[in-house]
Amino acid sequence: MTVRLNWPVEHACGHTVVHDLSDRAADRRAGFARWLAERDCSDCWKAARDTDSESKEQWLAAKRAEEQQAAAQWADRFDMPPLEGPVRALDWGERSRHQLMTAAHTALVIEGTWDEADWAALEEKARTVTRAGWWIDQRDTDRADLVELLDAATEQDLGTENPFR
Repeated sequence: MTVRLNWPVEHACGHTVVHDLSDRAADRRAGFARWLAERDCSDCWKAARDTDSESKEQWLAAKRAEEQQAAAQWADRFDMPPLEGPVRALDWGERSRHQLMTAAHTALVIEGTWDEADWAALEEKARTVTRAGWWIDQRDTDRADLVELLDAATEQDLGTENPFR
């Protein structure tokens, strides 16, 4: 007698599905059917995954909005100029600038040996870099490297007061 190929499985969600287990070795089919019974059926699993994706997207959108608001408030408070670049990059650049600058402040002033005068000079350098893409490119760098990064910024990264340039 041969071991059956099609196994009816009652899933944890309550649905019964007949699974074709012919692609499994005969001695592993019963164990796999038992494993399947501990899980939701494919339809229920997909529905739960889609719901999770929607809630993750909503959570991420809310988190981005919160970060954007904090970055805008920070930029206003410290007189940071608006960034330049493609519209798609502006918000991301603002968030990246805010995160890098606050992390650098923590590393250099709060945890480090810098005083507020040193930090004020660094802020002035940071104000000159207005290309959103530059801040996005630096978002994963070490926070203590901000000094060198600002010194290495090229002319394309620096803003200009001349709108006709």
